[in-house]
This record gives sequence, structure tokens and C-alpha cells, in this order.
Amino acid sequence: MTLIIHNSLSRNDEPLQPLVPGAIGLYVCGITVYDYCHLGHARLILAFDVVRRWLRARGYRVTYVRNITDIDDKIIRRAAERGVTIGELTAQFIGAMHEDFAALGAEPPDVEPRATDFVPQMLDLIGSLERNGLAYQDAGGDVDFAVRKFPGYGKLSGKSLDELRAGERVTVDSGKRDPLDFVLWKRAKPGEPAWPSRWGEGRPGWHIECSAMAASVLGAHFDIHGGGPDLIFPHHENEIAQSEGASGERFAELWMHCGALRLGVDKMSKSLGNFLTIRDALAKHDGEVLRFMLIRPHYRSQIAFTPDLIDEARAGLSRLYTALRDCPPARDGAALDWNEPFAARFAAAMDNDFNSAQAVAVLFELALEVNRTKSAVLAIQLRSLGGVLGLLQRVPSDFLQGGTANDEGARIQALIDQRAAARKAKDFVLGDRIKAELASEGIALEDGPSGTIWRRT
Repeated sequence: MTLIIHNSLSRNDEPLQPLVPGAIGLYVCGITVYDYCHLGHARLILAFDVVRRWLRARGYRVTYVRNITDIDDKIIRRAAERGVTIGELTAQFIGAMHEDFAALGAEPPDVEPRATDFVPQMLDLIGSLERNGLAYQDAGGDVDFAVRKFPGYGKLSGKSLDELRAGERVTVDSGKRDPLDFVLWKRAKPGEPAWPSRWGEGRPGWHIECSAMAASVLGAHFDIHGGGPDLIFPHHENEIAQSEGASGERFAELWMHCGALRLGVDKMSKSLGNFLTIRDALAKHDGEVLRFMLIRPHYRSQIAFTPDLIDEARAGLSRLYTALRDCPPARDGAALDWNEPFAARFAAAMDNDFNSAQAVAVLFELALEVNRTKSAVLAIQLRSLGGVLGLLQRVPSDFLQGGTANDEGARIQALIDQRAAARKAKDFVLGDRIKAELASEGIALEDGPSGTIWRRT
């Protein structure tokens, strides 16, 4: 089947047609590193982790680029508040970001450019815009993009210039010629980091960063650009204007945007103060459970976060691991059989705009069949299909028993053995009391032909 992707630019579902046969260039706007990442960031990162995994599963050579914004007003303010250098601040949170994403099973990007390493490329891009009549130095010393001179501005967001004019502020606190114009190069302020340029000392505006990094790594015209829904306007709209205004080429063939993670009616956001950091969530919950919670819905759907959602994810993942518990582990390098009916349906779901919700439904159906037949072949298929989504690669008992320490596991097993002896002696009162005691600790016992096994509920 042809892989179909919803294009945010055309607002249509379109077949993936790589610019270079067999290869895909994927750019995703990453994190501004001034604080710990929250679960809203995880929603974005895991959505495109699944996209990259499926493209590879379908045989494409993927170059996945996800940038780091390491110079920004928020970074400058936070470093000043803490009394540390910008480099010290960003190094701390880049390290924390990598740890958090790894704990969620997100594979690192192929290229992870940092904004501060691409300032010369940004200056070249601004120079091209100036030569093309789309950039100017304003009365305050900043260099701005002339929005009204770029035909088609608003084509991604659907915002017309008339709508944007209606939202203009009465006063403009800069030397811009037009309130709609946005900054490309900020004039240096005392105490802030600055780079030399022919417009004077300064630093880049936020929007120009991604245009320069994407073009430098993937070229002026590439396959897929992705990001969160809050980036459609103004960030991605401005990226298109800058990039196409400088090169004269179409910037990205396809634009993809994941849905937001919401708390109540608002998206999870540091600016709104309604967020849960990834590491705080990991302190209480298994990383694979959090991953399953965030990738199970379709990537474009909004997720309304509640504690119950984590419990549902844990229960669902436990069902899948339980199906694998009595089956042999997958062979290293075992190839998926895409002609097998479950795998074919899984592939059809993922080829339909990466529909992970339908793909996970196939996993549950396959798990039921594994439970019914105890087929080692189907169990390997279940584990392998789960692996495409970054799931089900652990020893089932390790997941089901919650990473229990050896001494704790020995204590539980001793109680199970004591219960077995009591039942053999027909002391059912003691046996039931032991089972109830373990249940009060969140441990469920399952009796079977080969003995009693346990798992955390």
C-alpha cells in the first residue's frame, strides 16, 4: 500500500512521494532548553518517534533532524535568575532532556543541530531575504521580515492579512515598518550574548533558526516538516515565508502536526503553569506505560490527560505482556511477515496516516489469539509488531512484576510457596489470608497448571 499522510498545508490526505526515491528527510522542531521537559513535549517527541520508526519499517532511509533551541529570551532570563552562564544552563537541561526521552523509549534523532552552531547560516539566509526585498533593518536596529511583501503568507495557518490586521496592537513597541513584520535579527542588548553581523552585534530571532538548520542539513527543499499544533502560527508560517522567500523553492513537501496534550481545556504548557514534567511522571510511573499512553491515540488527536489515563495504559500494556508471558522470546533479527493477516492489518493502519490507534487494536486482537492458541509464531509476531511502536521488548515478568528488587521478589515468592503448602494441607483459611495480604500490596496471584505466578495490578 501507498503510505498516506495528512498534509497540514493542503489540509488533505496525500500519498508520500519522496523527493529522492527510497529516502526521506524529516525535520521536527525540538525543545527550547531552559527547563525540564513536560509530558506535552513527550507527546510531540513520541509522535514523531513512531513516524520515523514506521518509515524505517517500510524500508525508507530516514534522515531525522530535530533541533535544539539553545539561545532564546527565556533561556537568557532563566540563566540570569540562577546566576549561571547560558552554556551551563542549556547543558544541564539538554542532558536532562536526553535522559527523559530515552526513558520513554524515544530513539535519538540522526542529527540534532543546536541553534548557536548555525548563526553564520542564519546570517546568510537573512542576507538573501534582504537582497530579495523581503527584509530590512528597522529604526531600532533589528532586522525584520516584511510580511506583506511575501505572496501567500498565511497559507499554512489559513490566516489572511485582513485577519492579522484586525489583531494588530494599537501601538508598536519597536521600529518596525508594519506591526505584522517579525524579527529575524535582534540588536544586541547589554549583558546578552551577541554575534557580529553586517547589521551590527546581535542574535537571531526564533523563527530564522529552524529555516537555517533545516536547509543546512536537509536542503532548501525536503520531504516532511513536523511539530506541535501551537507552532503552526506564527512559527511554521514564518518558516515558510523566510525559507521560500530566500530560496524561491517550496520548503517542505508535507507538513505534519501532532495533537496537543491537554489538562482540562488548556494544552499542557509551562507558560500556563499547568504541566507535569516527564521526570516527575517517571518517578511514579513506568516509562513504557507513559509511552503507551501517549502513542496509543492517533498522533493528530488531542489527549485529555487524567490520572485514569495512565491506569488504563498500564492495564492495556499488562494485557499485551501477559499474552507473551508463557511464550518464547523473539529471535534476534526475526523478520516480520507482512503477509500474515494480523501484520497486514497493522501495516494498513500505519500506512493510513500512521494510525496507531487502529494498529494497537490489532495488537490486542493478536494477543487474544496468542492467549487462545499459545502459538510461538504468533507471539513472535506480537512482540515484533509491538517493537515497531517501541513496545513489548522487555521480559514479560520484568514488566508485570514492576521491576521488583530481588529481596522483595524473594519475599513474595516465599509467601506464594507458603500459600501453596497451606492449600496442599487443606488450610484454605491461611491460603486465602496470604492471597488477601498480597492483594493489599497490589499483587495479584494467578493459579495455573504449572503453578502460581504473580503480577502487580
